[in-house]
Amino acid sequence: MDELQILRQKNLETIFHPESIAIIGTNRVKGTVPHDILDNILKADFNGIVYPVSPREKSIKGLKAYKYVIDVPDEIDLAILVFPSSVCHLALEQCGKKGIKSVIIISAGFKEVGEAGLKREKQLIEIARKYDMSLIGPNCLGVINTAPETNINASFAREMPEKGNIGFLSQSGALCTAVLDYARAKHIGFSKFISFGNKADISEIDLLYYLMNDDETKVILVYLEEIVDGVALMKAAREVLEKSGKPILVIKSGRTEEGASAAASHTGSLTGKDEICDAAFEQAGIIRCDNIEEMFNKAIAFTYQPVPVSEKVAIITNAGGPGVLTTDAAISRGLKLAKFSDETTAILKKALPATANINNPVDVIGDAKSDRYLVAIEAAFRDPDVAGVFVILTPQSMTDIDAIATDITRIAKNQTKPIYASFMGEKDVASGIDILQQHRIPHYSLPESMCMAFQAVYLFHTNLKLKAHRIPVLKNIQQEVARKLMDNYSSNGREFISEVESIELLQTYGMPVPQGKLARSAEEAVTTAEEIGYPVVLKVVSDEIIHKTEVKGVELNVGSAQEVRNAFERIRSNAKSIMPGATITGAYVTPMISGGEEVILGIKRDPLFGPVLMFGLGGIFVEIFKDISFGIAPLSYDEAMHMIENTRAFEILRGSRGHSPRDIASIVDALLRLGQLALDFPEIEELDINPLFVLNEGEGCVVGDARIIVKLS
Repeated sequence: MDELQILRQKNLETIFHPESIAIIGTNRVKGTVPHDILDNILKADFNGIVYPVSPREKSIKGLKAYKYVIDVPDEIDLAILVFPSSVCHLALEQCGKKGIKSVIIISAGFKEVGEAGLKREKQLIEIARKYDMSLIGPNCLGVINTAPETNINASFAREMPEKGNIGFLSQSGALCTAVLDYARAKHIGFSKFISFGNKADISEIDLLYYLMNDDETKVILVYLEEIVDGVALMKAAREVLEKSGKPILVIKSGRTEEGASAAASHTGSLTGKDEICDAAFEQAGIIRCDNIEEMFNKAIAFTYQPVPVSEKVAIITNAGGPGVLTTDAAISRGLKLAKFSDETTAILKKALPATANINNPVDVIGDAKSDRYLVAIEAAFRDPDVAGVFVILTPQSMTDIDAIATDITRIAKNQTKPIYASFMGEKDVASGIDILQQHRIPHYSLPESMCMAFQAVYLFHTNLKLKAHRIPVLKNIQQEVARKLMDNYSSNGREFISEVESIELLQTYGMPVPQGKLARSAEEAVTTAEEIGYPVVLKVVSDEIIHKTEVKGVELNVGSAQEVRNAFERIRSNAKSIMPGATITGAYVTPMISGGEEVILGIKRDPLFGPVLMFGLGGIFVEIFKDISFGIAPLSYDEAMHMIENTRAFEILRGSRGHSPRDIASIVDALLRLGQLALDFPEIEELDINPLFVLNEGEGCVVGDARIIVKLS
């Protein structure tokens, strides 16, 4: 961490564990934000001293009030500002002079309202930097810490949440109130609950580092509306995983983007911001969720129950249909049905009626009471092949709903395997669900949600050890030569680097490029073709032509000197006819490569996450099928491999239906080299290799075509 980050972590400690708080701008008017924050702090039984600061009042709620914070005679750990935005800077200046290092600014009216507000916000930051203060907010709900030694509700939420092991961070204050209400109804507790608003100073990244070391927090939930520094976010998430093993679940709003303009490269046109965000989150180990319900469905599974050691589950139900639905959902999520031992089968056969299904899923039949559920659940827990138990209940007239729920909570207490429940229905099962939730048994309205949550926990802990971000050291890289080439290319003010130049640059980074030459005349093309050996490919070369096929500027499988002459003239004539203003430099002559599988590799520079790599099915149909995946440079070997495995093209590449397996290892190497190139040359905005011909296993791959777009300084 740098000095500023260290300072923020220190100041965060006094935000969450203050011994004294000043509420600056509070009043006596019930139902107003300034009053309710003071009221909440007092009602939560905060274990410290509270100082109301109010220019108009002498006392509030029996506490002596001070006109200005500077008038408070004692030291203050935390200041909470609820003044109008127009005077917040004056109050903050006083906090600085008072020596207060930690401040929560509740007030709105800053960058969220436009230029004038942004100016006010920058003013706050300048004051904070001057006095080494750290700020949460502005424009936020506040902060809650349920730790008994502190017990602080420094927010204007309606009630203090239950104590738990979930740390919740949100950029939206309004969403926070809805989440607290949702959680209270389901008895979901929190360790820390933080609304960070405009994140003018302290951001989600600082808070991730803080919660990483917070013993009360087992799982971290984040709601984000914007990402300012994607690289820092990925770095923080990786550190949280590596040092604490705590899962991070994130909702990032803004999945769709209207009006995106087409880019000059395939990579540019195929790479949307949300796909990049998905790739970055997955690579950093962040679990992305689509909505609040999904987030909490997974969060309670992480925090309430033991970690499953395998994907094998036992399903126990009192209705055949829901048992089948749960089975389908489990299999579709990559889970498996456990195979019961002979001992388990014998126990079930003896205890359950003849009409019951004693195989997995176990159907205890609709008239089952708690005794049948009890036998089935205990037998499933004892079975060595079972890694987790799913209990499904539908409310029949004879069903002991509360008794079954109570038995589940009792059995689960001493288990090393997880148990999840789905009491299907609403009103009839409500009391049973409440029993489960009070005792921290994950409950799901739908079996599909239960299977999704189990899968998330299992995959997270299975993959945790694979998330170490080890970047391989690459050989045969001539960075200094590449630098000279790039400087030479960009000196003429062109954004587009031709194929010939792109191939030349790629070669300096150890990429497998074809033997080829630029021919400025038909006779030069013949000479080159005979040096290379027939058949050859001719491609038009022009600074103005980006997509050669669109001007009929490519001739394949050219097999003789005369064919070369004819092909040279055809591509020149075609290009001139379709793009009369283009200057034709000549033709690029390369060997004709046959028998390889065509894939595409690419680079796109993202403003938030930096260089993004793309891999997918290549050729002319790449934008039609869009069988592509993304990764953020630098890549580890496993991350590059995962990019390939994440496409349908992988099945083709590894050999299927009689096709020979292709050299996947050479694609991995090419992706790693492209990633390094992108890091070393930030001026590269976009790069396409399309196609990359992937030969049979052990034979490598060859760049078929390449184009680079650079950002001019």
